[in-house]
Amino acid sequence: MSQLILFNKPFHVLSQFTDRDRPDNARATLSDFLQAPEFRPAGRLDYDSEGLLLLTRDGKLQQEIAHPKSAQWKTYWVQVEGQINVEACRQLSKGVALKDGLTRPARADLLAPPDIWERHPPIRVRKTVSDSWVEISITEGKNRQVRRMTAAVGYPTLRLIRVSIGPWHIATLSPGEHRYISLT
Repeated sequence: MSQLILFNKPFHVLSQFTDRDRPDNARATLSDFLQAPEFRPAGRLDYDSEGLLLLTRDGKLQQEIAHPKSAQWKTYWVQVEGQINVEACRQLSKGVALKDGLTRPARADLLAPPDIWERHPPIRVRKTVSDSWVEISITEGKNRQVRRMTAAVGYPTLRLIRVSIGPWHIATLSPGEHRYISLT
């Protein structure tokens, strides 16, 4: 029986247990929140992104979750600069041309501002520029893909929260909280 940790990674936390690039430990890591050194992240979540990170000690399960061939849907709530519209969602859904190639088709829908935790520090607010939310689901994981996709259709990302990976959802976990689940 495999175990999985569902962790709500806060903003500005590395998706690893040590900061190899900064020996002074100036940046927060998973070890600031979890005591599970035998577990490894199944995939990654950028330092400046928030939300669901899965960890396991089962290498085969880690590959099944993270490898692009498994095509696990990863869903994000994305706060963007400007009022994103249906046409931009249609473009995101078809796939977007990035410098490293065309993205696979995604799922993209307008989203009402979700009832979520405050981010610390908060996003920058500009009184003359509005913002809005979109839900985006992808099955690949190019470097900073969702951020690059929204920018490519004219709506830079302000905040990025991963809410699910495959059947696993962040649910009621607050930033920094985690939950163990057993898989049969």
